[in-house]
Amino acid sequence: MLIAGEASGDRLAAELVGALRERVLRDARDLSTDLQPLRTELAPHFCGAGGPQMQAAGVDLVFDMTQHAVIGLAEVLRSILEFRRLFWRLFRFAIDRQPEVIIGVDYGGFNLRFGQAIKRYVRRHRKEFTPWNPKLVQFVSPQVWASRPGRAWTLAENYDLLLSIFPFEKDWYARRVPGLRVEFVGHPLVGRTVALPGAGAKPGNGTSVVLLPGSRDGEVRRHLPLVTGAFTLMRKEIPSLRGRLVLPSPALVEMARSHGLPQGLQLQSGDLTEALARADLGITKSGTITMECALAGLPAVVFYRTSWPTYWVGRQLVSVPYLAMPNLLAGEAVYPEFVQHAATPERLAGAALVLMRDAKRRELIRAKLKQVTAALGSPGAIARAADAIVSLLN
Repeated sequence: MLIAGEASGDRLAAELVGALRERVLRDARDLSTDLQPLRTELAPHFCGAGGPQMQAAGVDLVFDMTQHAVIGLAEVLRSILEFRRLFWRLFRFAIDRQPEVIIGVDYGGFNLRFGQAIKRYVRRHRKEFTPWNPKLVQFVSPQVWASRPGRAWTLAENYDLLLSIFPFEKDWYARRVPGLRVEFVGHPLVGRTVALPGAGAKPGNGTSVVLLPGSRDGEVRRHLPLVTGAFTLMRKEIPSLRGRLVLPSPALVEMARSHGLPQGLQLQSGDLTEALARADLGITKSGTITMECALAGLPAVVFYRTSWPTYWVGRQLVSVPYLAMPNLLAGEAVYPEFVQHAATPERLAGAALVLMRDAKRRELIRAKLKQVTAALGSPGAIARAADAIVSLLN
């Protein structure tokens, strides 16, 4: 059983399903000469909650979880009753199906509570004749090292395996909850996002910028005026500037088009890797996308805006100095960051123009990004994650 709540997790889970199916079948082959082998090549069955990519991979979905993806305190509170309904529907499904392993794919807030509820149920019924005791796996660690570190104890008490994608996480957990099994499998984006030769290394003024306002409807609406405003200001200084605004779906592209676009800016749905590789600079919201920029060797300016209640709560909880993961891994602001009230078109444009006009500085950033991404492991994170899960089951 797999649970993924966002588009990125849906893709990870779909890839993991393919790797698990191949490995389970491989390990189930009986190599003996017995006429009646004890083990046969029975294909594993996958079920749970996720999105269209998981469904295409053969997962029996209870419902499409990705349609309910929200971010921010205010947005979550508005949807709290719906999330409770989905949670208990999925919980009852798990009890009915009794899967051997339950795998949470990212989506830590939901998945940690779900795992805790499953283990509470198993412990409560331990005295009865109920042999069901599923293994719990979390693929992609919740950012407990950034906020609410007490959640590490929730993982340690309930989970059998944590699959980490950042190299520092294994030591972080070992110091706090040494009983939790943590495996660093590498970052799934390694090998998926590539830097093309010569990308971002043009001399003099850059002429191409990629704008990345987000992947959810709400954040795109909030960020669209920021990135288009910054592009307009930049084009006044660099008339030859070309821009691409990249969004993950045709629906978001149509929404952006309805708001009107400045001259010189093209809309694009998908094909992010090519857009990153051909740009001189990115203006991107924070999140996983900053790692994609880093792996593509693309200098960028990072921003984020959210509702004021979410921002205020986040300021109380977050203990790390940077928002962008490449900055956290580097221990310095490789990417300039502008958050909340500091995120204005004027400031984004100003920081971007400094980088566009300084080819040597862009090269220095690319060199630092190369050092950061070298520590993320080799390609094959999904395969290593599948191997670890099968090892746990065996």
